[in-house]
Amino acid sequence: MATRALIDRFLTALAPPAPAAVWAHGSLAGGDYQEGRSDLDLIAVLDRPVTPETVWRLALLHARLRGDPLAAGLHCTYLAPGTTGDAARRHLTWAHRQLLRRPVTPVTRRELHTFGRVLHGAPPVELLPPVPDDELARFVVRDQRDFWRPAVRRPHLWRRDAWVDLGLLTFARAAVTVRENRLISKREALDELPGLGAPGELVADVRGRRYGGAAPAAAGWTARRARLTRSYLGPAIDRLVASYA
Repeated sequence: MATRALIDRFLTALAPPAPAAVWAHGSLAGGDYQEGRSDLDLIAVLDRPVTPETVWRLALLHARLRGDPLAAGLHCTYLAPGTTGDAARRHLTWAHRQLLRRPVTPVTRRELHTFGRVLHGAPPVELLPPVPDDELARFVVRDQRDFWRPAVRRPHLWRRDAWVDLGLLTFARAAVTVRENRLISKREALDELPGLGAPGELVADVRGRRYGGAAPAAAGWTARRARLTRSYLGPAIDRLVASYA
């Protein structure tokens, strides 16, 4: 498929020299990948430190992939030798058509250990320290409290499909992680939302747009959906944070 062809081009472009490992996480590894819709989330463990030459070479590599229609969704974080154990460290990352620096979060690390897909080299268990349950829970609760809860207070964000989808699904995934010390896919999170008290019409809206069968939106639905989402998520996040504390 087109995704496999892009991955093969990417791996070929990375060498020489070959990286120590390349892994997929997110939807591709978790079984919820939709070609043309889902991002392609990768981690590459380099065999040498990141230098200005490395930055230039990686920027050129991604620039050469731009002609591929799926390349815009290819995100890759590059770990240098000796840096994989530092969860707070920000690593060179290609995302959203630019190079920036991001940490490899506890969620990503747990994904890699639980169901990460090895595309090249050594498996995560050999190069990446495991994530304790309490560290994972603290991270997802902090993310809900410090990022998503303040975002609920910004009405204009919730008129966008992406914010509604990610806000609801990320909350459901966080709730299961705190309750059961495990990660679930976005599709599984959608199934969890009714049991977490989410309005049925919101769940149906997300399901229809993400997995097909969505009816044309009625007049005024975008504004009403924004109000419903915010009215649900604000108290739901507060309960989650309070229960963990």
